[in-house]
Amino acid sequence: MSGSKSSDGSFAHAASLPPEAHGDHPLGLTVHTLPEAAGAVAQTQRTRHGRWKMFGVLLICAAPVIASYLTYYVIRPDGRRNYGELIQPQRTLPDLTATALDGTTVPLVSLKGQWLLVSVAGGACDAACQKHLYLQRQLRESVGKEKDRVDWVWLVNDTTSVPPELAPALQKATVLRMDAAALNAWLAPAEGHQIADHLYVVDPMGNWMMRFPAAMDTAGAAKAKRDFERLLRASSSWDEAGRPGKP
Repeated sequence: MSGSKSSDGSFAHAASLPPEAHGDHPLGLTVHTLPEAAGAVAQTQRTRHGRWKMFGVLLICAAPVIASYLTYYVIRPDGRRNYGELIQPQRTLPDLTATALDGTTVPLVSLKGQWLLVSVAGGACDAACQKHLYLQRQLRESVGKEKDRVDWVWLVNDTTSVPPELAPALQKATVLRMDAAALNAWLAPAEGHQIADHLYVVDPMGNWMMRFPAAMDTAGAAKAKRDFERLLRASSSWDEAGRPGKP
């Protein structure tokens, strides 16, 4: 009986103690963990919001480039508004090697990174060839400050030597000699014409994408200039002057 009274007294004494006197209080643990859980949720939300903000900033920065790609690749100008003929599907530069006039070998793919105005003719370069070279140079010069994004290229499709008197006029041109059959597998004339009758446009990715009409005169050259200016504007946000890795 005395033991029972002692136990009852001890229980009563323990029950009368304030909560702080108990060494292990479940409610205390629960109360202290709530702020930690809330902080973790808040941190997760801040991280998520931060990522969305970063994504938004990147999207805004990339918008001009995306719009430019859509303009060039998706929302193409109606062919009836162009003087030049759009090539569908486009044909990429072949993985071939050409030869410069000084005898050095040049991979054609090294021409990527610039807009190209291309003509084709034999080395003797008759009057039509010389007219094309003149129009190429004039078209490049006519786009003003954008001309540094453009190279004019003469592809020689035979083994005939180029006349020395043309050298001064070709100082800013890229002149390469390549196999005629390989060249014909890449560029092609309109029906009823020869490959040397046209000027060809190649984009900075190395895709042949436009062909100007044969026998282009001064009025035609003005129309070709408008086509070319539209192409330069459409690619202005992703195409820069100079080839990658080169000054």
